[in-house]
Amino acid sequence: MPAPKEMDSALTSLPLRIVAYVPDDLLEDWFAPGTGMNPPSEKALTEAAAYGRRFECEFKYYPERKEGVFWKWVPAI
Repeated sequence: MPAPKEMDSALTSLPLRIVAYVPDDLLEDWFAPGTGMNPPSEKALTEAAAYGRRFECEFKYYPERKEGVFWKWVPAI
């Protein structure tokens, strides 16, 4: 199951410095279903990062929190 269209909309309109948190079970379901979980597979994390870049977002996975985070980076001033 790919990421829902609502997530596309959320990342498109995400303001700078505001984040979207995604639990690791959804990361696996959306980006690499069937590849294993706990922790999410490397493929799921790689695909999640690529997905974020489509919307000019950064992505980082936090294993201690069992979630991934998407955010718009702040350009250097």
